[in-house]
Amino acid sequence: MIGALGLMRERRFLPLFVTQFLGAFNDNLFKNAMIFFATYQIFNSVEDETRFSAIATGIFILPFFLFSALAGQLADTYDKAKIMRIIKAAEVLIMLVGAAGIFLKSLELMLVALVGMGIHSTFFGPIKYAILPQHLKQDDVLGGTGMVEAGTYIAILFGTIAGGVISPHAAAFAVVGVAILGWFASLQIPPAPPLTKLKLDYNIFRASYRLIYGTMHIRRLYLAIIAISVFWTIAAVLGVLFPPLVKNVFHAQKDVASVFLGIFSVGIAIGSVIINRMLKGHVSARYAVPSVLAMAAFVVDFYFAAKFWPVNSGPLLKTVHFIALPAAWHIVFDLAMIAITGGMFVVPLYAFLTTTVEKSQTARTVAANNIVNSGFMVVGSVGIFGITQIPGVSVEDAIWVVFLLCLASAWCAWRLYKAGDVPRTRDAHIPG
Repeated sequence: MIGALGLMRERRFLPLFVTQFLGAFNDNLFKNAMIFFATYQIFNSVEDETRFSAIATGIFILPFFLFSALAGQLADTYDKAKIMRIIKAAEVLIMLVGAAGIFLKSLELMLVALVGMGIHSTFFGPIKYAILPQHLKQDDVLGGTGMVEAGTYIAILFGTIAGGVISPHAAAFAVVGVAILGWFASLQIPPAPPLTKLKLDYNIFRASYRLIYGTMHIRRLYLAIIAISVFWTIAAVLGVLFPPLVKNVFHAQKDVASVFLGIFSVGIAIGSVIINRMLKGHVSARYAVPSVLAMAAFVVDFYFAAKFWPVNSGPLLKTVHFIALPAAWHIVFDLAMIAITGGMFVVPLYAFLTTTVEKSQTARTVAANNIVNSGFMVVGSVGIFGITQIPGVSVEDAIWVVFLLCLASAWCAWRLYKAGDVPRTRDAHIPG
């Protein structure tokens, strides 16, 4: 067993890590530059801001729902490294459209690029997890998964901060440059030849139905996927709420929203590393229930900190003035702990997905998970917008939705653990 950090010296892991890191950075640099541009320069009401944030989140997620089944089939049928290179080359073209949208200040072009990045991530996602058990030994898969998750969220941090602080023109050049670097990194990923040959089903609706049905009838996979999906619904809801919360509740500028998203990203990365150390490479949900219940407790504390926030007038606070407030450190601590416990909850479940089924089926398993995840996240994004439109329900009141979702995650994780969460060696089989 190689330590998680030791994997960074291995060619079978490092190029993949760099490629996915740059992709996650670019996603969030572009998405957050667009959302903050709209929130602070175009819209002037909490309703419009929340609506656009929800729309942008939903548009990015929709391709996961539509194309994940095809992405999983392709990843299990062809060399995963070659597919990655094609995907990263497409990212360069997508970001050229996004850059044009930034220069022209065209939300329409930006949304087109956001859809393109959603499609890019849809096809990349199954591969980045499915390639791990093919390149790594089984007792290194949890560590590799943890490093991928940690790297993803550190990249989200940098991308989020960059999206909030650099100028629009700088963002336009950056997204194209990072896409090119990601393509170069993908050229170094070792071959990952297919372990099976499938007849591709290009009917995305039929393929999605068959894939979900073929995966979800396996009880342990069903419970793991539902638990992961509820967790990502929490992340989607928080992503929708953060910009209007920062501006209208915490009375702060967009750079503080970047700090919030950054804290959440770093926290999940820290949680990923902590749980890998605690489990010592053994894939298990034994800590999932206490992790997500602790998360629920910090969500409640975050709600009360927001409800009784002391500043509600005067100019919007810059980061330096925000963190100078004693109450701000209470907010920062709660956000960090929500994210850390969230990372401890979700990372073993991803490792569980890739170690329960045969290696030839891992991409389709992750793809099925992505379809269900995306469905939950779209419902969560639209639902939280609807809830904030109810008379008398404030943005901070909507935080209670996150608390309820934490309890739902805990229930799923408890059922998984009670069902016997230690995977028998790749005994689950997905039809087709």
